[in-house]
Amino acid sequence: MATASSAFKSREDHRKQLELEEARKAGLAPAELDEDGKEINPHIPQYMSSAPWYLNAERPSLKHQRNWKTDANYTKDWYDRGKKVFQADKYRKGACTNCGAMTHEAKTCMDRPRKLGAKYTNKFIAPDEKIETFELDFDGKRDRWNGYDASTYSRVIDSYEMRDEARRKYQKEQQLKKLEEKNSSLEPVADKDSDEDEDEDKDGGEVDEAKVDESQQMDFAKVEKRVRTTGGGSTGTVRNLRIREDTAKYLLNLDVNSAYYDPKTRSMREDPLPDSNPNEKFYEGDNQNRTSGQAQEFKQLNIHAWEAFEKGQDIHLQAAPSQAELLHREFKVKKDKLKTQTKQDIMDKYGNAASGEMPPMELLLGQTERQVEYDRAGRIIKGQEKTVPKSKYEEDVFINNHTTVWGSWWKDHQWGYKCCKQFIRNSYCTGQAGIDAAEASADLMRANIERKEAIEDKPQGKEEKNLATWGSEVADDLVLDKKKLKDALRKEDERLREEKDERKRKYNVTYSNEVTQEDMEAYRMKKVHFDDPMKDFLNT
Repeated sequence: MATASSAFKSREDHRKQLELEEARKAGLAPAELDEDGKEINPHIPQYMSSAPWYLNAERPSLKHQRNWKTDANYTKDWYDRGKKVFQADKYRKGACTNCGAMTHEAKTCMDRPRKLGAKYTNKFIAPDEKIETFELDFDGKRDRWNGYDASTYSRVIDSYEMRDEARRKYQKEQQLKKLEEKNSSLEPVADKDSDEDEDEDKDGGEVDEAKVDESQQMDFAKVEKRVRTTGGGSTGTVRNLRIREDTAKYLLNLDVNSAYYDPKTRSMREDPLPDSNPNEKFYEGDNQNRTSGQAQEFKQLNIHAWEAFEKGQDIHLQAAPSQAELLHREFKVKKDKLKTQTKQDIMDKYGNAASGEMPPMELLLGQTERQVEYDRAGRIIKGQEKTVPKSKYEEDVFINNHTTVWGSWWKDHQWGYKCCKQFIRNSYCTGQAGIDAAEASADLMRANIERKEAIEDKPQGKEEKNLATWGSEVADDLVLDKKKLKDALRKEDERLREEKDERKRKYNVTYSNEVTQEDMEAYRMKKVHFDDPMKDFLNT
């Protein structure tokens, strides 16, 4: 009956709620209010107005439809690069020992390492950097142009305008020079053809740089035709990309621990198949292209252009490549000449010991035990180790007579030294003797543990006692009479029954002060101890 009445009541509530919603839609009843006191449109569908169960919404609300992150303190600002906040006059405690700034340590200092740091000289204290902490939104974290200063582009525009102005000035000077030469000539030359006049006009006028022959362009801008297609013909032009039939570089080795592939720049620097035959593979990584051909020359050209620009010369490799290459050639000629001159001066001053006596032939034809394997093309297959660049931190520094560094050995979730197998960081190396002593100590400890376990596992002999005194201290030489103990146990049971129910107590009670050892034993046996695990069972 209760279940039926509750179900009927819920149906009635549901019917009233539907009638109320119909009345609100018809404008006969006021609209509901949300938590903020705002009216809720009754025409909003129920699947939008009903909140999820995990929000525990007690009142009708549209709060779950709003953006929850509107109140976050997101910003679109960016870091002030190179901004300084405070310039100190003397060294402060806790500052960088190299430059004297408080915002970083000597390990992360970006200034030039000084011979004597600011901590000791107390001079040339570097200003503190401006440290900012702000939170970016979803778009701000992924904006690649965030923090870009558009005013810096004016320098690029100025450089191009100066170049164009210099070109126009030079062309005007050339035209004036040719006109002066033409007017100064006394005898007119009548043998010139009209074609030569046109050529002079072309030379004096501006040259359209856009109309350049395609064969005169650089190799990196050359347009190659695509002929290796399944249809067997040309399908257009493409700029040095792979054809569709070639295997993509990221599919050459599907192992997750193989060479890393960057999908954004489509680059894979290391060789994806280093153990395969080099004569059978067509791709050996992007580093192979960077270290072969004219890549090294182009790299040196780039470095020279950067260094020259930093020293004040107006040179840019992309804007004026011919000028940059010409200056680089002049630089190399001057460098070789200066090197040769320096070598000659040293030889003139100190002499040349190598020219006086020839070294022995075995030194000239020096040999080594290092084994290097080459293929038929002259490429190295084995023997060339990868050079690992060293950081600014100390490497291969051995302390306390150790021959290996800390962390070269791992055992039982602990790091240690491999040379002596010790886990203590500042321990002194004991070598093989320490390893043998540690193993002997471990074997002795293991033997002691096994002997102790064997002794504990041996069953102990049971002693027959006539005592049932659990949890009490009784003399070991106590001897009881079994018949008297049985009578004492029966009397103790009767006493306990009389204590539970006083109606069973008899009137003719006899009292005696004599307590025998059997009575004490019966009392101990019938006594309920606090630590007895069966005390609750006995009481029931």
